[in-house]
Amino acid sequence: MQKEEKVSIIECPRDAMQGLREFIPTETKVDYLNQLLKVGFHTIDFGSFVSPKAIPQLKDTAEVLEGLDKELLKKNRLLAIVANLRGAKAASEHSQIDYLGYPFSISETFQLRNTNATIDESLDRLSDIMEIAKDSGKQMVVYLSMGFGNPYGDPWNAETVIKWSEILYSLGVKILMLSDTIGVARPESISYIFGKVIPIFPDVTFGAHFHTAPHNWKEKIKAAFDAGCRRYDGAIKGYGGCPMAKDDLTGNMPTENVLSYFAERKIQTGINADEFDRAVLHSAKVFPL
Repeated sequence: MQKEEKVSIIECPRDAMQGLREFIPTETKVDYLNQLLKVGFHTIDFGSFVSPKAIPQLKDTAEVLEGLDKELLKKNRLLAIVANLRGAKAASEHSQIDYLGYPFSISETFQLRNTNATIDESLDRLSDIMEIAKDSGKQMVVYLSMGFGNPYGDPWNAETVIKWSEILYSLGVKILMLSDTIGVARPESISYIFGKVIPIFPDVTFGAHFHTAPHNWKEKIKAAFDAGCRRYDGAIKGYGGCPMAKDDLTGNMPTENVLSYFAERKIQTGINADEFDRAVLHSAKVFPL
């Protein structure tokens, strides 16, 4: 009997919210997240423990966490982004959080801009954060940002991605998200990179965090899936994205697109369609048009 194909869908309201200038009230965030908790996502990337000066939108992450429905939390996994030891220690104090996410860039320029650290410094920082995660019973999710190219002229090729995947694996990273930070990934590079790293590191879960324009989202998912990727980040309606992207239409991968693609291919996602539709409607109360 043929094994049923499944994929893991991660919803990223944190990524959708973090760039908005107008502060979303804590209660509004809590209500939205409680609806997302009903949908059946594998994980919800709900907030971050970073400097309020860097991302003021998420300064209330701890308060939001305390407001979430405790019964719903029992059936869900939460991920929080951290960028340094202080943030990791703060996040580790919350038992509701299952994963600590760390943005690691193979672009020196972007690493400095994003976490105020060089690549070497970031690697040392990650090692220390992983110890905190281990001691607090949490798993690490590392985002290999600028994984498909960068706008700064920093060295990049597929072999660079493979090299850093090997280095991160040697540190003990078991979930590695390849991030199309500025939306430049092409099907050929997606197929080549996933097709290379997945067989090399069979006990690592490789995932895709795509940013995309409206016209080319499907080809990215298809290329990743056909190359063996089974974990996907998304954000309802494609809210958010990287401000470094040159195209204003480039945003997060819309979760509804991801779900429609896998529905067409009859791939199981574990998503409750009715609750997801309610979440889409609810998103209009959270995000400006």
